[in-house]
Amino acid sequence: MNSLYLRLWAMLTGWGAVGLIYSLTSSQDQASAIMLQPSAIDLWFDFDPNAIWLYLSFFPLVALAYLFCPQTRLIWLARSMQLSALGAGIIFTFWPTTMQFPPVTQDTFSASVLKLLIQYDSLQNCLPSLHVTLTILAVCALWQKTHILRSSVIALWGAAITVSILQLHRHQFVDLLGGAALAICAGLLTQRVLNIRAEMAVRRAT
Repeated sequence: MNSLYLRLWAMLTGWGAVGLIYSLTSSQDQASAIMLQPSAIDLWFDFDPNAIWLYLSFFPLVALAYLFCPQTRLIWLARSMQLSALGAGIIFTFWPTTMQFPPVTQDTFSASVLKLLIQYDSLQNCLPSLHVTLTILAVCALWQKTHILRSSVIALWGAAITVSILQLHRHQFVDLLGGAALAICAGLLTQRVLNIRAEMAVRRAT
């Protein structure tokens, strides 16, 4: 199968699963969601609409992960995102959360872009932050010990995206922890399943 086609198909089925689950669970009534309260860490970050650009850079980061990660990690990346979507969907359905979102009163281009984003964003689905989950999975897929400088830059990019989420007040710190936990669990479980399948294939071949 053509490598580019395979990568695009993995992106569609992996990242697309996250978008599908997010869309299907975003129409719940905000009044029925659990109201999250800001922690001391959340109060460290002043609301800054300019962080929208780092926040949006999440999208090219995930796309780059699918297009340029080592071929051996492509299926892992897609399956990890599918499992993350399933886990998040269960939480969004049975334990929806929301928070107090600050009004966007600034009259800047960045603020206008943020307002546009808000029109299509959900007022629920705070915990876990899929923005963080997918960022971590993308960074892990792109990480290569043989290219430590490039990998470190990508990791710093992912960290900056995470900080931007708090600067925009679209999530709280607990959401970020939940997103990180989801990424770790989905990634490890996916790798375990893939290892078992590989072992079974070797046994059948011998």
